[in-house]
Amino acid sequence: MVKIYDTTLRDGAQSEDVAFSLEDMVRVTLKLDELGVHYIEGGWPGSNPRDAAYFDKIKKYRLASARTAAFGSTRRAGVRADEDSNLLSLVEAITPAVTIFGKSWNLHVKEALKVSLEENLDMIHSSVSFLKANVPEVFYDAEHFFDGYKSNPAYAIKTLKAAHDAGADCLVLCDTNGGTLSWEIERIINEVKAELSAPLGIHCHNDSELAVANSLAAVNLGAEQVQGTINGYGERCGNANLCSIIPALQLKMGLEGIPTDRLCKLREISRFVAEIANLRHYKHQPYVGDSAFAHKAGMHVNAVLKARETYEHTRPEAVGNVQRILVSDLAGKSNIIRKASEYGIDLTHNTPEVKNILKTLKDMENQGYQYEGADASFELLIKKATGRHKKFFELEGYRVIVEWYEAKRETISEATIRVWVGEDKFEYTAAMGNGPVNALDNALRKAVLKHFPELSGVRLLDYKVRVLNAGEGTTAKVRVLIESGDDTGKWGTVGVSENVIEASWEALVDSIEYRLLKEGD
Repeated sequence: MVKIYDTTLRDGAQSEDVAFSLEDMVRVTLKLDELGVHYIEGGWPGSNPRDAAYFDKIKKYRLASARTAAFGSTRRAGVRADEDSNLLSLVEAITPAVTIFGKSWNLHVKEALKVSLEENLDMIHSSVSFLKANVPEVFYDAEHFFDGYKSNPAYAIKTLKAAHDAGADCLVLCDTNGGTLSWEIERIINEVKAELSAPLGIHCHNDSELAVANSLAAVNLGAEQVQGTINGYGERCGNANLCSIIPALQLKMGLEGIPTDRLCKLREISRFVAEIANLRHYKHQPYVGDSAFAHKAGMHVNAVLKARETYEHTRPEAVGNVQRILVSDLAGKSNIIRKASEYGIDLTHNTPEVKNILKTLKDMENQGYQYEGADASFELLIKKATGRHKKFFELEGYRVIVEWYEAKRETISEATIRVWVGEDKFEYTAAMGNGPVNALDNALRKAVLKHFPELSGVRLLDYKVRVLNAGEGTTAKVRVLIESGDDTGKWGTVGVSENVIEASWEALVDSIEYRLLKEGD
């Protein structure tokens, strides 16, 4: 078994276009736990309040398989390990595992840390030793190891031995600059193994487009832990992409990284993380991209319909993807049937509703809807198509006012709403909010709360807007993704319109209707 160590929330968040909120971090953690990764690196508690808050909040959830890991560095020069604020914050995070990085490259020791080579070795040893006395598992990331080894092999080995002698559970060899070639990785790892008998891990960056290849090469030589991020998010050109590494390990190398029955969740989670990161999912991504198993050329289509292996290197269903025949798209029904079964709805390929749902889904996606981060809206779509939906209220109209108060130097938002509940109950209410969407949300729930008291605990937890056709300027269509939740759980809904308030209203209504339908299930 190869241990999968996910660092999306820390290394992935260092990507130029990624910024996770605290709620985002929790949602991603729960999805990664569903996938079955072994470790989830939640961030650096000593560097910012959000990461520290994450470790406090995630303790409220019981993870099924994953262990959280806090990240930090070795102690500062001239400071005792048990007095170093960074190391103390790692212990205070109270996580099952901690990962710290230290310098392996003599250039960094002299130019970045400005300490002697011997002092750096002591910083590594004393830091790992202190953490090992207080944390169940300690992993040592040998930063810039491969560059350091090429510069000074003997010293790079000494840094590993310092961590190993102090009790590190795994020594993770890092290609931090991402410039090492695969045959260099293989040569250096073989030389390390000749010098040191210790569990090894691999952490690669993608600056030479080799992060996945280098990670797999290391595993092939015995690395027991492989680090990476979902979709390869990360600083500069990104990190090793776990969405390629995990299936390669399991489908190509015969090694288990996650439980085999969860591999089919990989595409779903890839798209989920992209949506939460507010990024467009890369359609040409191997294994999980929309185009990974898409066929267009006539000769290819003719062949693949007779024998899939003619132009497909593995089964798309294994990773949750589907085969697509472009122009006349024959794929998609299986996904509908599988999702419907999750909602307790039995459909088959011959059920008339399946074709209608698929057509509706394609029409909606063409308008800009995406359901990867909005499962609640998709469940409503299926229930409407199969006659299992119940309309709880009918909108007559709403109005949203945003006013600037110069005296208070603040903006006030107010929403009024007119709805029919049932056939004869009319509600006309108003509510304030810290923004137009929050005001509209408050007004809607105020209008229906007396009829549906189960909504009292529902809260709007997160709100994202993405411009879909930026070239249209202020007339561009937007997609609104809303996360709501209460003590029963969390759910995501989506709305699309040229008007951000209308798109928000659509997502809000889905959120309320979903909760009410769940009450009746």
